[in-house]
Amino acid sequence: MTTEKNSQPFSRLADYIALPRVESLALSPSGKQAVLTVATLAQDGTTFERALWSVAADGSGASTRLTRSAKGESGAGFTGSGDILFVSARPDTSADPDTEAAQLWLLPAAGGEARAVTRLSGGVSGIAATAARSDTIVITADLLTSAVDLEADAAARALRTKHKVAAILHESYPVRYWDADLGPAEPHLLSVPLAGLREDAVPAVATGDTQQLPRPIDLTPGSGRTGNTAGQVLTADGTTLIAALRVQEQRSGRYVLASIDVATGVRTILFDEPDVQFQAPTVSHDGSRIAYVRTELSTPDGPADQEVWTAGIDGSAPRRIATDWDRWQSSMVFDTDDLAIIATADDNGRGPIFRLPLDGSPVERLTDDDFSYSHVAVDPTTGDLVALRSSWTAPSHPVRVSRSGAVTALATPAVLPEAPGSITEIETVAEDGARVRAWLLVPDGATSAAPAPLLLWIHGGPLNSWNAWSWRWSPLLAVARGYAVLLPDPALSTGYGLDFIARGWNSWGAKPYTDLLSITDVAEARDDIDASRTAAMGGSFGGYMANWVAGHTARFRAIVSHASLWALDQFNGTTDNSRHWQSIFSAQGMIDNSPHHSVRDIVTPMLVIHGDHDYRVPIGESLRLWSELAEHHAEADGSTRHKFLFFPDENHWILKPQHAIVWYETVFAFLDEHVQGNEWKRPELLG
Repeated sequence: MTTEKNSQPFSRLADYIALPRVESLALSPSGKQAVLTVATLAQDGTTFERALWSVAADGSGASTRLTRSAKGESGAGFTGSGDILFVSARPDTSADPDTEAAQLWLLPAAGGEARAVTRLSGGVSGIAATAARSDTIVITADLLTSAVDLEADAAARALRTKHKVAAILHESYPVRYWDADLGPAEPHLLSVPLAGLREDAVPAVATGDTQQLPRPIDLTPGSGRTGNTAGQVLTADGTTLIAALRVQEQRSGRYVLASIDVATGVRTILFDEPDVQFQAPTVSHDGSRIAYVRTELSTPDGPADQEVWTAGIDGSAPRRIATDWDRWQSSMVFDTDDLAIIATADDNGRGPIFRLPLDGSPVERLTDDDFSYSHVAVDPTTGDLVALRSSWTAPSHPVRVSRSGAVTALATPAVLPEAPGSITEIETVAEDGARVRAWLLVPDGATSAAPAPLLLWIHGGPLNSWNAWSWRWSPLLAVARGYAVLLPDPALSTGYGLDFIARGWNSWGAKPYTDLLSITDVAEARDDIDASRTAAMGGSFGGYMANWVAGHTARFRAIVSHASLWALDQFNGTTDNSRHWQSIFSAQGMIDNSPHHSVRDIVTPMLVIHGDHDYRVPIGESLRLWSELAEHHAEADGSTRHKFLFFPDENHWILKPQHAIVWYETVFAFLDEHVQGNEWKRPELLG
């Protein structure tokens, strides 16, 4: 079928925010049905609601909505029988009406109403693993540290609620992660056998009554944060869980690979090495083999490679595969014949699907387009692939990929929007001979007679690539307003090999910076780009680079710095993963690459943006940046050309719909003032 496109929604922020978003895809065991999780804007425009939609995996028919509730549904999966599973906080008529915790729900394949199949006091966090030929599943749920069983957890929660206690006692590092305060509960993996579930069954914590669900089995009892895994997978028969379990260390943690017997909870460690991470396990269809990613700890001397390994299901005969493949997998599953791994990886500004043979044969690239693929599943009957794909001009949408490489668009309730402008690829050669490339989006009507102003957008990570659609960062919104947007992959970017990453290792202010300026030179040399009207912007690592750019060149008219690193010595002890930052920088590297040393040299107007709930890059970074900008550049009366946009209830990303609108309105108003020479216009909702 042909994917329909609608009219441009990028000229009005309200229209853009209202676009439906396909967030995930799950393929049924038969390979005939795919279930999409789709987010849509709520009627009041302040939140997103999620629902499940069904589409035929062969490209026929139309999409059908499966669920509808005020609380929404997410985390879809399938039982071996084909029933659909999801997590939702929707009301359960059999439960306490005051309970708002999300639970696991089951929608029968044969039809009928969805019903809750758990009733945990702390709720269900998500579906951890399902089995292709079994109705046993594994969920993630948080249990209080002191709770010896599910009843004790419920009692302890009730006691804390009764006395309105929110205090948390920590006994290990860290105390928060990304945007969440950790504790007092800790993540656990619980198996839930659904085989024989009766239509009239009533979910319960535990009894011997056959009318009620079997008691969930805690597979990680007394685990601390062991249940905070780096991936897990069930064998097809549902008897064994292979999980990358977290092992707490002094000020960090690493992941070991373990096999857990689902019936008994007995755990066997398969792989455990000092200073090595074992992550992203997957298991063969016949249950005889596993594949996983092995990564040694990086040091200031250079980045460690991410290696794909296979072994027997018991950990026997481990060996590395795809040894000549200089890419880092972002997902992987066994091929339908178990003779290869199907993987995705960043590659040259795209995110193709690859086939990694187990016998040492060369790696095959299965897709050859300008898209990035995710949520890849293998059709067990045909070997074709079902996935989501996206690019900078097309949001995520479901497709079927044949082994010949032919791509068929599947039905979707999220009609693709028509992208304004055009997109092209540009590149240059850095002074060390490295190839540096970028995507360049140019607005309609940009010519030598009417060249467009240029925005240099710097990606985060820094181990990242500008190769897939992002709802958080949409360059098309700037293109619709007449700006050209440059999306470069400088040193440290993924998809170009380990040596390309190493160019910027322990040296963020060197090759990444010169790469950015070199590729900007190429863009500015075009006759449809106005080199006299340029700006730079970025978030996270991109914010760091925006700060570095501000202190080292005056070529840009404006700089936007979102969630940025400013003083590395301060940052590395306050972020949520301090050991990592100290392992990739030497003491001198942290000094030499800290942007705050150049604050006196900043001459470009800066818009600083931060959310108070950002624990990856704590708010202290922007508070110090703002203080030092005022110290060195404010007028005597305190006035300044710089601005600080603060979100008290947002995190590393600005996710609430109306806040996203305010973010873009403020950014475009700031750019229009300093790049276009227009009068500053304060966004209405900022008062």
